[in-house]
Amino acid sequence: MSDNTQTTVYDEVAEVLDKLRPFLQRDGGDVELVDVEDGIVKLKLMGACGSCPSSTITLKAGIERALVEEVEGIQEVVQVF
Repeated sequence: MSDNTQTTVYDEVAEVLDKLRPFLQRDGGDVELVDVEDGIVKLKLMGACGSCPSSTITLKAGIERALVEEVEGIQEVVQVF
């Protein structure tokens, strides 16, 4: 993937996360985009989201679903610590 294409995908992922961020912040959490590589988005859950027992559901059923639907080429979202 070219650097320009990689930058575009990164920007698109960041844009989707910005739409989701208010919902996370309402519950005392947040998300940080760490990297996007080969269709895998690496995120760090912060605040209340970092220690929440439902964080896996938030990550997979919420954030991953939105990113796969809205950003072409995204296959998976993983949490990094």
